[in-house]
Amino acid sequence: MVVFSAIKPMTEHFLTPEKRDDLERELDILTTVTRQKIAADLEYAKSLGDLSENAEYHDARAYQAEIEARIRTIEHILKNSTVVERSKNGVIGVGSHVSLKKKGSRTITQYTIVGDEESDILSGRISYDSPIGSALMGKKTGEKVSIVVPAGTIEYTIDSVK
Repeated sequence: MVVFSAIKPMTEHFLTPEKRDDLERELDILTTVTRQKIAADLEYAKSLGDLSENAEYHDARAYQAEIEARIRTIEHILKNSTVVERSKNGVIGVGSHVSLKKKGSRTITQYTIVGDEESDILSGRISYDSPIGSALMGKKTGEKVSIVVPAGTIEYTIDSVK
């Protein structure tokens, strides 16, 4: 029998200590407060009668399914993740703050290398698994990096690693 899941079973997760704490807090809220609210919503919807045409009941069940899926995902991530501390030796890794200078530009771009769960390009948090993140992993200040993106190849010099 084949079981399909929204969780990628072979995925290795890297988390910063802050993200692990965030996920633990989210899991606690979902398993206590949110589950209780859903149970109350379901009880209320049941009290309205005929479940076959009860929109409140069906909405509460759909929301319950979403929450249970998120709980399973968080539990999987926490169970199968490696919490990484920022590198102290100047080598780029998960948790590193990196400043890059694009070839031919004076502008410095800053990124924080994070795990997939934490990536948010708008706030400068890129996944170690992204094209830029994977090209930077293991590099040091002063090294040049060529990154292949859909628009072509971009060359950067690593200005600093913290």
